[in-house]
Parts: sequence; C-alpha cells; structure tokens
Amino acid sequence: MLTQFEHFAITEMMGKTDNPPRANGSLCFGSEWERSSFGMALALAKNGFFEWDDFRDELIWTIKDWEDAHPVDRSTWNYYDQFLAALEKAVVKAGIIDLEEIRAALAA
Repeated sequence: MLTQFEHFAITEMMGKTDNPPRANGSLCFGSEWERSSFGMALALAKNGFFEWDDFRDELIWTIKDWEDAHPVDRSTWNYYDQFLAALEKAVVKAGIIDLEEIRAALAA
C-alpha cells in the first residue's frame, strides 16, 4: 500500500516524459537496484531533502540529454539508468553527498 506522498509522487509522473515503466498499472523494476533507487528518491523527497518536482525536472532533463546523445540507436535505453543519474544529480545539488563521494563508492 502506498503512502499519501508515494501516491502523489507516482501519479505526478504519470503521462509525463519521466513516467516510470508499468505493467498492468504497477511499477516495473527489472532488478533490486532499480527498486532501491526509486524508494530512495521517494524517501529523500518525502523527508524534505529535495522537492519531488525538482527531482522530476532533473529526471526529464537527464532523459532528454540521453535521447539527444542517442538520436538513432536507442537499444541501450534503460529508464532506471536515467533515474539513477538524475538522483545522483539531485543529491549532489541538495548537498547530501558530493560527486567525489559518489565516484569513490562506485569505484569500490
């Protein structure tokens, strides 16, 4: 069952360019890291670290940047790769973590 904020966040994205993948109305996650990324974004926004709409705007721009970089071949498209990239930008902008800390964690 979704909390009121989770319901708001998900319905806010419906019908927009940042709409998460769905099957029969339910969110689709291909792996646990995708589910975790989505949950982390919701939790950070719900707890006031950033506004959900600001994150959504970052996601829209991240998707657009990817589409601009891949105008013909979109065979490597993964919604949650873009979602995670937008989340990384959002947490850096919010001052939660800096880019070097993210790079170090990914390298480890």
